[in-house]
Amino acid sequence: MSSSAAVDTEADLVCELDSARGIVDALCSVRWKRFQDALVELSEHGIVIIVEETGCLQAKVYLQRELFIKYDYGATGRPRFGVSLGLFIDCLNTFSVPGRSNVLELRYPGPDMQLMLRSVDSPDAGIYAEIRTIIPETISWDYNFEPAGSIPLSFTVKSAALKEAIDDLEWPGSSIQISLQPAPPSVIFRGEGHGDLQIDFNYYANTDLLIAFSCDRQVSHRYKYKFLRATTSNIPASVLKDNRGSKATIGRGGMLKIQHLVSVAKPSVPHPHIDSAGYQQPSRIAYIEFFVKPEVEESNADDD
Repeated sequence: MSSSAAVDTEADLVCELDSARGIVDALCSVRWKRFQDALVELSEHGIVIIVEETGCLQAKVYLQRELFIKYDYGATGRPRFGVSLGLFIDCLNTFSVPGRSNVLELRYPGPDMQLMLRSVDSPDAGIYAEIRTIIPETISWDYNFEPAGSIPLSFTVKSAALKEAIDDLEWPGSSIQISLQPAPPSVIFRGEGHGDLQIDFNYYANTDLLIAFSCDRQVSHRYKYKFLRATTSNIPASVLKDNRGSKATIGRGGMLKIQHLVSVAKPSVPHPHIDSAGYQQPSRIAYIEFFVKPEVEESNADDD
């Protein structure tokens, strides 16, 4: 047996990407400070990258196995390892050269439990990198999202509009109240501090911005601004340019979930997951979810 075959047998995962650019965009979306550690979870269904902050903010990037041109999974269970998010992004950027075909192989674990990356399609030069992994800490809070009722409390708004609204809410200098009301159907963002600012998204009046709306009762919760801003501060320019929608859902206890979609298809290169009209199938999309805990008000601190 060759040495490469032996490594393949021992590896939990060997996979290949036809473009690192989309993965970089997805990971940058969940990077809200300079130094962050990420938990990477492997499974037969794909890769999940999880980052969190002080038990109040958590983000997950889902990379489904259909995103990869090769996905050989040989582990039992779901291996986990920790890695520096910034270092991972920097390494992936090294393999993303505009105008060149760059198939990237990821392999885990290496001989010293490292994450190994290498280019596999360049006839004249090769790029190789190893990232030291760490033993992951236990996720400090339960991010299991539960619906608030039988009818979802949710809305979908154009990503650029959501980012602009949250950016504008910085100057009042306070936490942000998000309210949903069924009549008239609308979403209200309100900040009070050095000044007052209220931003309304009215469903019937702004269907070009507020794409979808579901609410059967009035609900209102407050969220710390810095955590709310982290959900949109690094949305890729490609998402804003494509004018896509981001979905927000309020779950049990006021837990806020915000979802973005990031394309990982190689630009201007045909792929079996892209049809003749250029429509990208869902398998070429990375799913990003943010979970933000609400601020607990004194009046309902003891409520379930």
